[in-house]
Amino acid sequence: MEQTYSIIGMTCEGCAASISNKLSKTKGVKGVKVSLEDAKARILSRHHLSTTALQAALGGKYVIEEEHSVMPVDAVEEKSKWAQLKPLFLIFAYLFGASVLMHFKSWDTGEAMLDFMGLFYIVFSFFKFLDLKGFPESFAMYDPLAKLIPAYGWLYPFIELGLGLLFLMRLKITFALIVTVVILGITTIGVTKTLLDKKSIRCACLGTALKLPMTEATFIENAIMLVMAFWMLLETGLV
Repeated sequence: MEQTYSIIGMTCEGCAASISNKLSKTKGVKGVKVSLEDAKARILSRHHLSTTALQAALGGKYVIEEEHSVMPVDAVEEKSKWAQLKPLFLIFAYLFGASVLMHFKSWDTGEAMLDFMGLFYIVFSFFKFLDLKGFPESFAMYDPLAKLIPAYGWLYPFIELGLGLLFLMRLKITFALIVTVVILGITTIGVTKTLLDKKSIRCACLGTALKLPMTEATFIENAIMLVMAFWMLLETGLV
């Protein structure tokens, strides 16, 4: 029987070859054809293969999802995408709510923004630290600087943690804002290129513990932080 699967994480022909090789060694697989263009793997097998077994063969770098014929592929992918992004939306809601609650008695937009940015960095760095070894490789798939300088990917969670502490402790705010504009500006360039190229890769914004797809939500997430940073710099007269 033949089964078709969507593959998230492929960026080149080398990835496709690696996936094909790993899947071919899975018990019950008779043949594998991997397409980088449409991010799919067609597997010929003796019996139905579970995605759990195939995912175990691929490891954590790639995500494999079985396609079903009971509904259009687009509907399946859309449902899967929103289901996977649920943790990201929940985290943003909690961060926004916490920032508002901390200042609702004596409202100060600037202070609320600083707390939001600080909490954002602390929480997002936490998820990256859950898999500090796997994060740099996933991050380098779309961040230009991490791709050019691998050590930057290893340092990035620590940079986020440091920026979070600076914002929450109200230390070196101008420096933290400038660094935010630089690092998120670079990442946003990579995210934008990935979205325009319509590549199916995993977003490393919450590390590799949560398998989030790269979508417009990632761009919006970075854009919100960049707008806040620019707004604060305008308030200080530096921009």
